[in-house]
Amino acid sequence: MPQNRRPVDKRVLVIGLGRFGSSLALELVSRGWEVLGVDSSPRIVQTFADALTHTVIADTTDEEALRQIGAPEFDRAVVAIGSHLEESILTTSLLVDMGVSTIWAKATSRRHGRILEQVGAHHVVLPEHDMGERVAHLLSGRMLDYVELEEGFSLGKTKAPKELIGKPLRETRVRQKYGITVVSVKRINSPFTYATEETVLQKGDVIVVAGRTDDVERFSEVT
Repeated sequence: MPQNRRPVDKRVLVIGLGRFGSSLALELVSRGWEVLGVDSSPRIVQTFADALTHTVIADTTDEEALRQIGAPEFDRAVVAIGSHLEESILTTSLLVDMGVSTIWAKATSRRHGRILEQVGAHHVVLPEHDMGERVAHLLSGRMLDYVELEEGFSLGKTKAPKELIGKPLRETRVRQKYGITVVSVKRINSPFTYATEETVLQKGDVIVVAGRTDDVERFSEVT
């Protein structure tokens, strides 16, 4: 079993339950997360009332409304508002001001994305590149990137954990302990290169690992 794992607060606020937001929210619920889904449309909220942990109708450009639904209590939030740029930007800005530590925001264009980053979004998602299911995997762990090659088998990019640093990979028994294989490594200011049994990881290295999706995700939580 993995060691040194910190407890994960498996609660997330998802604002905007359109195609992207609802896809992400449903995926997170299926993975055991507690999701508060928020939308300004009563019809949309009603649609997902039984599928999500909690749902609420709210105007998230109203600071008081955000506080009433408990937004400042969440460590993670997703702003998945559709084509209403002003609502998206203002909601993101309010969440930043409230101290939400990790904010993912959907952008409809690269210009929109740059503005979201400027107001404080930590991660910006362009829907044509990042589907809701993929982002759910990234949001729920410490992976820097994630690709599911086929159902149940994935590649994950993550920072090298402390227990792997300073000794050849063959001595770490990482495959036996975690069920994953380190396939490549990237040093600071260097490109990715293949990892071998003799590779010695250093502090700050980024690695790509392969294995069953559950094993890759568990390994990404090792610090």
